[in-house]
Amino acid sequence: LFASTWNVGGVAPPDDLDLSDWLDTRNGTYDIYVLGFQEVVPLRARNVLGADKNRIGMRWNELVRAALNRSSPSPSPGATGGGEKQKVHPVRDGAGGLQSRDFRCVVSKQMVGILLTVWVRGDLRRFVRRPSVSCVGCGVMGCLGNKGAVSVRFWLRDTSFCFVCCHLASGGREGDEAHRNADAAEILRRTSFPRRHCSSSSPSLATPHKILDHDRVILLGDLNYRISLPEAKTRLLVERHDWKTLLDNDQLRGEVSSEGGTFNGWNEGAITFSPTYKYHRNSDAYYGCAQLGSKGDKLK
Repeated sequence: LFASTWNVGGVAPPDDLDLSDWLDTRNGTYDIYVLGFQEVVPLRARNVLGADKNRIGMRWNELVRAALNRSSPSPSPGATGGGEKQKVHPVRDGAGGLQSRDFRCVVSKQMVGILLTVWVRGDLRRFVRRPSVSCVGCGVMGCLGNKGAVSVRFWLRDTSFCFVCCHLASGGREGDEAHRNADAAEILRRTSFPRRHCSSSSPSLATPHKILDHDRVILLGDLNYRISLPEAKTRLLVERHDWKTLLDNDQLRGEVSSEGGTFNGWNEGAITFSPTYKYHRNSDAYYGCAQLGSKGDKLK
């Protein structure tokens, strides 16, 4: 399973953008791709409230399809942006003429700037059941969706999976970390999926209702947690590649390790990269002194 997250900063992708390196397509060992995007559209009122935002989500899905299926001449019918209505593509038995290594978009959902899209290898499609989505907005008035989460769940054989793509509150001032914690708690509390009663022939497939009811849960996204160190020291540690000291002062790491923390009990993957916030576009150079470090783009 390949899960990755990218805050694209409100920049529409060029038509010739090649995502092969990001998706590690040369590896050839992945069965499922779970891709979370944030800020696929600039967070302006027209984009938050209008319908144009969905076209950019569709473009991202087409680029994903092109990278995963280089030999496929036509777009996948499932590669859509989702829009404000729930867009779920149930998987049916049969190969449908696709090669076994071709990937198919089984679920794609966009809520304003947050896009979550799931792709499954062709020969596994018939084992995917009951895909469903749930959206929770934590932005302006808690409902417009400029911050929040898009969640997707499905069964693969006898195992239930839930993927949560978050974009939490930003800011490095006093009280902003508490705001992020509140957003995360609200997402876990409010996200729910339709209940379906299990049949007597498959009692093990009782449908989970909440995120933490599932067998496997992966939370990813731009969580916006900061490094709680002075800027000059943070920059020096980055130059030295001293990831341990940076992580020891990472707000999210504290929420994971401390009893009573918002993410206590979750397991975080190994962090071996430099802080992702905030680079100049198309470069590996950080912005000037106005920005503090943040390992905001996370998977859990």
